[in-house]
Amino acid sequence: MDKKQFSEADIISKYILPAIEQSGWDRHNQLRQEVKLRDGKVIVRGQVGARKTVKSADIVLYLKPGMPLAVIEAKANKHEVGKGMQQALDYAKLLDVPFVFASNGDGFVFHDKTALDHGGPLERQIQLDDFPCPESLWQKYCTWKGYTKEQLPVITQDYYDDGSGKTPRYYQLQAINKTIEAVASGQDRILLVMATGTGKTYTAFQIIWRLWKAKKKKRILFLADRNILVDQTRTNDFQPFDTAMTKVSGRTVDPAYEIHLALYQALTGPEEHQKAYKQVDPDFFDLIVIDECHRGSAAEDSAWREILEYFSSATQIGLTATPKETDEVSNIDYFNAPIYTYSLKEGIEDGFLAPYKVVRVDLDVDLQGWRPTKGELDQNGEVIKDRIYNQKDFDRVMVIDERTQLVAETITAYLKRTDPMAKTIVFCNDIDHAERMRRALVNLNKDQVAKNEKYVMKITGDDEIGKAQLDNFINPKKTYPVIATTSELMTTGVDAKTCKLVVLDQNIQSMTKFKQIIGRGTRIDEKFNKLWFTILDFKKATELFADERFDGIPEKVLAATPAEIIDPDNPAFDSELNQIEDQPQADESDTDNEEATLTGGASSSSIQYPNLLEEDEPFIKYRVNGVAVKKIAERVQYYDTDGKLVTESFKDYTRKAVSKCFASLDDFTRKWKDSERKQAVIEELAAEGVIWKALEEEVGRDMDPFDLICHIVYDQPPLTRRERAENVKKRNYFSKYSDVAQKVLDMLIEQYADDGIKQLEQTSYAELKVPQIKTLGSPKTIVQKEFGGKNEYRQALHELEDQLYCDDDLSA
Repeated sequence: MDKKQFSEADIISKYILPAIEQSGWDRHNQLRQEVKLRDGKVIVRGQVGARKTVKSADIVLYLKPGMPLAVIEAKANKHEVGKGMQQALDYAKLLDVPFVFASNGDGFVFHDKTALDHGGPLERQIQLDDFPCPESLWQKYCTWKGYTKEQLPVITQDYYDDGSGKTPRYYQLQAINKTIEAVASGQDRILLVMATGTGKTYTAFQIIWRLWKAKKKKRILFLADRNILVDQTRTNDFQPFDTAMTKVSGRTVDPAYEIHLALYQALTGPEEHQKAYKQVDPDFFDLIVIDECHRGSAAEDSAWREILEYFSSATQIGLTATPKETDEVSNIDYFNAPIYTYSLKEGIEDGFLAPYKVVRVDLDVDLQGWRPTKGELDQNGEVIKDRIYNQKDFDRVMVIDERTQLVAETITAYLKRTDPMAKTIVFCNDIDHAERMRRALVNLNKDQVAKNEKYVMKITGDDEIGKAQLDNFINPKKTYPVIATTSELMTTGVDAKTCKLVVLDQNIQSMTKFKQIIGRGTRIDEKFNKLWFTILDFKKATELFADERFDGIPEKVLAATPAEIIDPDNPAFDSELNQIEDQPQADESDTDNEEATLTGGASSSSIQYPNLLEEDEPFIKYRVNGVAVKKIAERVQYYDTDGKLVTESFKDYTRKAVSKCFASLDDFTRKWKDSERKQAVIEELAAEGVIWKALEEEVGRDMDPFDLICHIVYDQPPLTRRERAENVKKRNYFSKYSDVAQKVLDMLIEQYADDGIKQLEQTSYAELKVPQIKTLGSPKTIVQKEFGGKNEYRQALHELEDQLYCDDDLSA
């Protein structure tokens, strides 16, 4: 057989793999095929989400598992030998490897980034039998990296392998390997920045495991500031440490263990006897990993910082999704610049994190303010200070019952029109606000609460019953609670994989806090159909999207009135085609109001709110009712890949996606008609983000994908599947076949009218799945006797498809 007729798979198996193995590479331990580096970005339209198709690296070569050295991209022999190089370079960048190969089976084009150091050519062509051996590439790699002989035992230490096949993602590999390299070279302050939901704890585990197994670090302390973080870490990612690990409790550090997990609060306190960390010598720990290091450890005067300073001789690794950089607080000042960063935007683009759209709701009382009448008393008999109360005041120093009710009504209506059982977190200003919101939601969801009283729960630091339900809320297998009202407890470190709605009714000025809250919804769980989530914003917090410090791009921002959400018959909200207004600039303030972060909140009487009260004025929270509150605006906005605001419907998005593949109507119709399988064209467009289900819901469920594209993209008058089927029958082209064959084709055309082209293409000669056909005889008999054989039957199907997509129908 002519080599140029071989498929890409044949070229790999017959030429590339033998050349690699002949050079000494172990196929079982050093070679992986079809390495999927990205998951495929989730495209969201309406209430439908679908993944874009991503390609896999054909071959990745490793020194050992977890240590990639080279990428190889193969193409069929009809292509030039270096055809796959640019694709391979993209994969090599993700894996941070210097050796890249492209091949068509005749030889290799070798791209060698280490050549920059010794003056050789960056790219050169080599023969199949000249493929470099593992030792050759590893020596060049070590020189390129600058490894010393003393560092190699640490750098080459194995990853932990549980036998399940789970391996670190490409960015986790980079974070782990770069950290190990830094520690091996003597760096003692290291910062890793990884977006929420990207596996910081798993990454930390692999770092610790390798350093511990290599005996580079013998006693390790893992620090966190939430008990749930420590418990999740101990029972999940860190479980392989088994009996070598302990959780610090009772303010006692047990030197018998090597791996210690601890809360900051368990090791220190305001009194000397509470400083448990002083029970061991300053050089006891030689490695400290600080989770969520943007919190207490970032501040120089923090009580938590004293732990790190006491163990100053230890290597200290900070983990965070949101490093703090202000005049008073700096992660970089302490840990140095991040050794590796994987952003929220990268996570969404790669398909590892869930995209989101925003429903922004403006209330008239928030924008216009509310002023009491002279001498007006609140519900507690307090004289209300005469001034204009606005959005920043509400639910902090001023409670308006009608506002709380309207927010709760809007949340309830949104869930009812989308999914009443969607896990929802409602972020409130304080514990009092969270309780009032819980009560309002309970009263508005009586039917759901009657089924299970835990449908709505307040989960705050002061409520033991609510805190006890936190594990159930974050467990995808547990249905209840569905709605959690909270203030601070759930802003960080809560791994709520199936959270589909994040409600912001909290004043948020801090970019750090905003990113953490958004992170509650960014995890993907395909098993439970969690591919994306919605942010329902009542406080204009999402204006922080416009801040240059924000690195994630929302799919859409919808501005709507409460009435538009509450009214189930209002199509304006569901269409999500509202005009876009320019997005205002974000407040530049980066001040955290993290009320009692150790307990999840604080009582209203103890909270201090800067700039709201005169100096020395006692704190009073007023509560009033009888105030008319209305929604006055609600809008939807999509962001393009550059982060700019655009107005975009399903149709607009589809036009863009199709235009990438087909320059004109003629190009599209030609490709459609020439395709052996029409489904292949449908799948190609789906890979570009065309969501057929969403298009069918907007334009018409009874249309063929061909007509959807012709109508939406090229403004052609559409035909339904039924109309196309009837047109075929009118042409009477069946007459050249026998009576039985005509009945078979008539049944198939009916099948197309009911179920579409995909079902028709799946009806092979051996299956003939339409039940009525079985009454005419066995498939084999029908194919042989009535059509003349397999090839003739296939030809009949091709003619049937040609008749379905006749030019006369298109021009009609």
